[in-house]
Formats: sequence, C-alpha cells, structure tokens
Amino acid sequence: MQKDNILFIGLDTHKEFTQVAYCLDHRTSDINDLGRIQSTKTGFVKLARQLQSKFPQATLHFVYEAGPCGYWIYRLLTSLGHCCFLVAPSLIPKKPGERVKTDKRDAQKLARLLKNNDLDPIYVPEPEDESLRDLSRAREAAMQDLNDAKRQLKSFLLRNNIQYKGTANWSLKHLRWLTEMVLPHPCQQIVLQEMIHSISERTNRLKRLDNELTHQVKKWRYYPVVKAIQAMRGIRLLVATGVISELGDLSRFDTPRKLMSYVGLTPSEHSSGGKRRLGAITKCGNGRVRRLLIEGAHSYRHTARISKELEVRQEGLPKEIVDQAWKAQLRLCRRYQRLIKRGKNYNLVVTAIAREMIAFIWSISREVVLPKVDPKTRLSRVPA
Repeated sequence: MQKDNILFIGLDTHKEFTQVAYCLDHRTSDINDLGRIQSTKTGFVKLARQLQSKFPQATLHFVYEAGPCGYWIYRLLTSLGHCCFLVAPSLIPKKPGERVKTDKRDAQKLARLLKNNDLDPIYVPEPEDESLRDLSRAREAAMQDLNDAKRQLKSFLLRNNIQYKGTANWSLKHLRWLTEMVLPHPCQQIVLQEMIHSISERTNRLKRLDNELTHQVKKWRYYPVVKAIQAMRGIRLLVATGVISELGDLSRFDTPRKLMSYVGLTPSEHSSGGKRRLGAITKCGNGRVRRLLIEGAHSYRHTARISKELEVRQEGLPKEIVDQAWKAQLRLCRRYQRLIKRGKNYNLVVTAIAREMIAFIWSISREVVLPKVDPKTRLSRVPA
C-alpha cells in the first residue's frame, strides 16, 4: 500500500453514531479527533466530502471493525471511490497493559494501526453472495428450531411415562400416534396439541426454505463450484452451498494450507528452544464451515466406492473433476483407516480428514471457470 498523500481515517462504529479520528501519512503527524457523526448514509457521505475538501491532495483510506452492523458502510464508501478496510476485532493488536477503552481511543488506534500497516483486512462478500449466505443460514436455523421442538415433545412424553412402541420416530405412523393420543388432564392435552402444531409449522417452514435454497442456488454465480465439489463424497447440495456461501471466492487463497488455516483446522503450535509442541486445532475463522466439513468427514469411515447417488451428482462434470474426487476418496478412506489402526482418537481422525477435504475442495474449485462479473453493470459474462 503506497502512503503518498494518504489520509488514514479510523471509524469506531455503533448503531446510532460513529467516532471519527484521522491522521496524515507524515512521520510526525498527530492523530486528530473529529468527533462523532450519525451512523447514516448521509452522515458518511458528508464526512467524506468534508475530509476531501479539507485535504484535496490526499487519498482517503477508511478503516473500521467488522460487527453486527454489516458491510453497508464499506460498500457506501467504496462506491464513492474511496478505499475502505474491514478488520476483525480479534486480529487487532492490543497491548497487555492497555486497560482504558473509549470510543475516541478506539478510533485513534485504528487510524494509527492502519498508518503503520499493522492491520490485515478481511474479505467482504458481494451483496448477492451475502444474500445467499443468509438464506443458507436461515435454513440451518429452521432445522435447529425443528429439532428443538421435537426434543421438547419427547421430553414431555418421557416426563409423563409415555413411550412409543414403534421403531421409527417421526414417521407417518408415529405422527398419527401422537395426534390420536389422549392425556388424562386437559392442560396436558393442550400442551401436547401445541407442541404437535409447532412441529408441523416448523416442518413446513423447513420445506419452504429447502425449496427456495435449491431454486436460488442454481442462479448463483458460484453454482458451478457448488456443483463441482458435490463430486466428492460427504458433500451434498446443502453442505456445498453452506461452505461456498461462507468462504466466497476460493481463488483468493494461494495455497490450500492458507485455506486450512483460515477455517481453523490447522493445529496450534507453541515451539521454542528447539522444541516443537503441537496442540489442538486453532478453531479460528468461520466455525460453520468447520462444522460442515467435519460432518462430511464422517462418511469416509466406509470403504471407497461410487454409490448411485454420488454417480448422479457427478453426471455432466468434467473428467478432471471426477478424477480428483475419486483420488480424494481413495486417499481419505485409506488415511481414515490408517489413523484408526494407529489408535488415534476418533474426533482427531475426523478432524484430520476434514482438513484434507478443504484442500481437495480448493483444488477442484480451481478447475471451474466462473463467469466474470462487471462491477459497473453487475452483469455476468462468460470469458472468451
């Protein structure tokens, strides 16, 4: 990053207001406090115009912490032609003896760290990618709500010593048994009917989100990658959509090791004095991707083979991608069995398989040619 005539602006953002501090790129330049502005589009546009008129020769570089307010400030400032950086709060350097925290100090600290090039910006997804990620997360939340409702009903029946004699829970026979049940007290009967009604509503909600997600993902610009990585064992549509919607463009990672580290599947290390000590995985980055990968890694405990369902998912894919998927299955199944025979803990083995799965996902994604997006027209066009 060139620092010729650059004005560094730190923003400590909140729901209603934002604290602003700035400094020039000169070595002896002091950090100035500009006060508070309203956290609205008008407030940030007015701030950018004010600083540009005060420093006409300078390039404005904004920085603020990623938080619950989203990316709209980043998109607004970049649409005005200014540079903007988002940083993760956990990656901001902090002195051990720093005990005083105020909005003014936080804004000044961000401006100082950006000036010293001590901040690593995070990846900001496109609005289209973020919208599909929200849909994928909503589907997962609906699934969790449905499971919670089912657990509440089973706990209610267990407290009243009511047991189902059948084999398959939540089948049509089981649901018919629930609706025909008559409890001795009217209050308990009301509770039972409300729980059954809640399960029915949440089941329909999950079906609606499943249908909408299946429809919308096919129009997504990353759908070729989603379809390609489904050639691997343990990765179906929901897992593939969740992983790609959370990670976004995988081409920004130069090596698969960087992607492994990004999702927190690499072991922690504390080495010193010629001794190398490896610990548990770092668990940094996106926890949802890490969980989806670990769920898919359980399927490699079985012998390597191409099932009918996997063969259907591989139809229409290039031979290079299918070959890589088969290579991944052979390697991961052998590695799983080898680690188990060595007496490794089951959770450790599954985590090791998940770490290699993301490497094969990175490799397969590089074989897919994505349509290029014109940032001005936002229209997709296939490269020549």
